[in-house]
Formats: sequence, structure tokens, C-alpha cells
Amino acid sequence: MVTDNNEKLQDLTVEEKLQNLYELQQIDSEINKIVTLRGELPLEVQDLEDEIAGLSTRIENLKAELEELKKTTVQRNVDIKRAEDSIHKYSEQMQDVRNNRQYDALSKEVEFQNLEIELQKKRIGEAQRFIREKEMLMEEAVKRYDEKNIDLEAKKGELNDIIGETHKEEETLRVKSQKLSAAIDDRLLLAYRRIRDNARNGLGVVTVDRDACGGCFNKIPPQRQLDIRSRKKIIVCEYCGRILIDKYICDYDGSRAQADLEARAESQKRKSRRTKREE
Repeated sequence: MVTDNNEKLQDLTVEEKLQNLYELQQIDSEINKIVTLRGELPLEVQDLEDEIAGLSTRIENLKAELEELKKTTVQRNVDIKRAEDSIHKYSEQMQDVRNNRQYDALSKEVEFQNLEIELQKKRIGEAQRFIREKEMLMEEAVKRYDEKNIDLEAKKGELNDIIGETHKEEETLRVKSQKLSAAIDDRLLLAYRRIRDNARNGLGVVTVDRDACGGCFNKIPPQRQLDIRSRKKIIVCEYCGRILIDKYICDYDGSRAQADLEARAESQKRKSRRTKREE
């Protein structure tokens, strides 16, 4: 089957190959228009989702840090109560000491416990300051999280509306593009896609218009234009590398050529009338 298909493609004339390429280019350009209509919305949605995920992680980390600080504060209060109990106990023992050595030892214990209380109170003060800072950061993060979620819903709604409006048309065009691609031999199709990928406007096949390349607008020599119109071989622009065709290649019923001919005749008449008035 593949061999039969390849043989059929080889039997196509250059003109038929160029016609298929041009029709494929027209369809791919329509798909590009739909993608352009969506614009940067998919990227904006992705960026918002990434930012929201980052904010969610930050909020969870802040919650864990706050929880740890609060646990530490509770523990430090327990340590203060224990030190106060020890001071009370040592103070009572000091009432019953029998010598200075015992008194001094108990005094040092009381002094140590007082220092421990001061240290724990200082650490509690620092923890409370950190808690206030973390709570402010949490409030800001939650606010940004809520705002970004509102933005995300709006962007998603806008994107879904555009996709809903263009999805069916895009799918139809993509099916046509696949069918036409199958009617073009692999080497030519690969060259066309490579040219499109390198072209800023996505044009791999362009017509010659007003003696110039329709892609880069450089002038095409008269002899080369004759070769293009003969449709006997595939010709590329020597400046931009795009495949060149004459603009009537898919004018199967001659209507476009006739319209251009009539337009030129009308233009010539207007020019003649202006010349006569000037004389």
C-alpha cells in the first residue's frame, strides 16, 4: 500500500505537486490565524497556573513555619513555668540551709533559673516577632493567591470561549491538512515544513506578485518568472528560500485571471480618461 502510494505521488506532475503545496499552505495559514487568535492566552494561563502553584506551596510552608513557631512558644512557656517552680523550690530550701556553702549553691541555682527565664522570654519575644512577620507574609500570599485565581478563571473562560468558537473549524482544517500532506512526497513535504519553520510569517510557498517574491519582496528576474509560470520545475527564492509559484496555479476555472484582466483593463481606461482630460 505504501509502495503504491509512493508510485502515485511520483506520477504527479510538477504542476500538480505545486498545486497541492499551495493548497496545503492556504490551509496551514488558516490554522495559524486561529492559533494567533488565541494569542498568548494559553501561555498566560500556564504562567498563572505555575504562579498559583508556587503561591500555594509558599502558603503551606508559611503555615508549617507558623505552627512550628507557635509550638516552640508553648514549649518555652512550659520551660519558664518549670524554672519558676524550681526557683520556688530552691527559695524554700534556702530557708532550711545549715551552712553558707549550701546557701551559695542554692543561690546560684536560683540565679541560673532566673537567667533561663529571661532567655526564654527573649526567645518568646523573637518568636512572636517572627510570627507577626510570617502572618503578614501569609496574608499577602493568600491575597495574591485569591487574585491570581480570579485572573486564572477569567483567562480560562476567555480561552475556552475562543477554543469553543474555533475548535470545529480548526479540526476540519487539520484533517484537510493531513489529507493534503499525504498527497505530497516526503522530501518535498519535509522541505516545505522546514521552510515554514524558519519563516517568521509561516509561509513556505508564496506567489510572485508585481515581479517580486511574496515572502521577502525581493525582485524576481524576468527569465525566472517565466520558469515559474511554466510550472515545469520547483523553484525557490534565492533570497529567502521559499518555494515560488505563479498566482494562478490554483485558478482552475480561470475566474481569478479573468478578474485581474478586467481590473487591468478598467485601470487602463481610467488612465486614458485622465490623460485626455489633462490634454
